[in-house]
Amino acid sequence: MKPKRSAANYLPEKRSLKSLREAAARCRGCDLYKAATQTVFGEGKARAKIMFIGEQPGDSEDRAGHPFVGPAGKLLRRAMVEADIDPDGVYITNAVKHFKFIVRGKRRIHQTPRVIELQACRPWLDAEVKQVKPDVIVALGATAAKTLFGSDFRLTMHRGETILSSPWAPNIIATVHPSAILRARDDQTRHREMAKFIADLKRVAAV
Repeated sequence: MKPKRSAANYLPEKRSLKSLREAAARCRGCDLYKAATQTVFGEGKARAKIMFIGEQPGDSEDRAGHPFVGPAGKLLRRAMVEADIDPDGVYITNAVKHFKFIVRGKRRIHQTPRVIELQACRPWLDAEVKQVKPDVIVALGATAAKTLFGSDFRLTMHRGETILSSPWAPNIIATVHPSAILRARDDQTRHREMAKFIADLKRVAAV
């Protein structure tokens, strides 16, 4: 039987965030590395109390090699400040470490990772959580939430709830991905969704 492809085959024996980041740069656990510019590993405070998990790097992140540096990342940091969370005191990563996209004209358009790609990349996320040991994990968007809770999880039903006794962290809160706010149909909707997002992050700060 052909061995299952997975990031587990690339994990270093001695693990630290530095060694994980270096090993992830050589990951071939799925085919997403073929089109992506580079691996985009998590970054932030090594023992952060709060860990944010998004879906995958976007176009800006793929080019820069850093997570959440594009428009969604700037909105996230602005919301953190509004919620009294220090952006320099958190750890930020993604469920998938390579940018998945299709090309339309001169643009690279985001595509949602498949379950098999999420599963292949899962060992990196597991290893990051074990190293950071956060008190609170914030799942940004449905894909990140389903990575943590399984495919039956519904963000619309459980947004903003504090989930206790998880094997991942003492507390987990799921909310929308900041990119969803940027895609709001008009300014009024965008302002309303931003206020709700900040309210969710204030719950994180309270925990």
